[in-house]
Amino acid sequence: MAEAQNIPAGSTTAGAIAVAAESTVATRMSAPPSFDVADFPVPHGREEEWRFTPLARLRGLHDGTAVANGTMKAQIDAPEGVTVESVERGDARIGKAGTPVDRIAAQAFSSFAKATVVTVPKEAVLTEPVRVTLHGEGGTTFGHTVFDVQAFAEAVIVIDHTGDGVRAANVDFLVGDGAKLTVVSVQDWDDTAVHVSQHNALVGRDATFKSIVITFGGDVVRLHPRVSYAGPGGEAELFGLYFTDAGQHQEHRLLVTHDAPHCKSNVVYKGALQGQDAHAVWIGDVLIEKTAEGTDTYEMNRNLVLTDGARVDSVPNLEIETGEIVGAGHASATGRFDDEQLFYLQSRGIPADDARRLVVRGFFAELVQQIGVDDIEERLLAKIETELQGSV
Repeated sequence: MAEAQNIPAGSTTAGAIAVAAESTVATRMSAPPSFDVADFPVPHGREEEWRFTPLARLRGLHDGTAVANGTMKAQIDAPEGVTVESVERGDARIGKAGTPVDRIAAQAFSSFAKATVVTVPKEAVLTEPVRVTLHGEGGTTFGHTVFDVQAFAEAVIVIDHTGDGVRAANVDFLVGDGAKLTVVSVQDWDDTAVHVSQHNALVGRDATFKSIVITFGGDVVRLHPRVSYAGPGGEAELFGLYFTDAGQHQEHRLLVTHDAPHCKSNVVYKGALQGQDAHAVWIGDVLIEKTAEGTDTYEMNRNLVLTDGARVDSVPNLEIETGEIVGAGHASATGRFDDEQLFYLQSRGIPADDARRLVVRGFFAELVQQIGVDDIEERLLAKIETELQGSV
């Protein structure tokens, strides 16, 4: 599997480094961010941010024909001291972490009835995760959730999506100064589900934010994680793992905006694909603004194609507006099994099918270890094993 530092290689499409470039929003979005759905034109698939997405399979989320007629069973299990509120649209915490950047995110913001705010109080150190379980029971639903992790608090949040339906939502993470937050978002939908969501993280001064996105199920899943910084010294790690089956479309579009000095970011997403018309899309944008001196950033996407008929579009982009940085780079690689690895394992008496499974497990191992929640790790490994039964 070929891989390049700073210059992407092996991708269907590729981005490039641009020094003193225009804003990512201005160059790659058809309309500026807005909470009002009327500010976004109906996409037709020719726009940069929509050109990989199968619009006809979005069930009307993109053109306003989808109406809130479904049921989403929600359950939040929170440790002692964590508060859960249902609030009106005017609550000051809603939208503080970020603004919708496309029509579906704006539609979700305009359509939810009440938002849920989960607050981890200042200096609280949680010994158990906050668990949010969302199970679709059919139809279309919209939602908005805010996780407010206050200064010097430490928390792990698990968001688990299962069931069927059409879901559009915005999820905000407010990471207070000195706080540490790990978020695990699992997309394990039924094969007919559609899920589109924008994740906004605002990372405070000297705060740490880790996101782990795990995507398996769904007919169409399109996630848009975004990170910005509220002060210097913030760190963000964005990890992702996806396994795309025949006919599935899984799209992850990331943006890290370095808009404060001396901040760090690290992005690693890995995917495996199998089956006819399996399609994975990964867009990784990093923008280093003029004010973000001392930035240290890197992003990488790797894809393993297990069968014929699968397609990957991988586009890393890096825009730099200041020369005073610690480091910046990106890489992309897409390929099949490493024949040398297979030969090595088989030469030591391991059967071919078992050898191929070991290669895939090893490919995902570093990301599985990042999760840190035992039951999620076990479930993920079992899911990978089940997926591999169909191809290797």
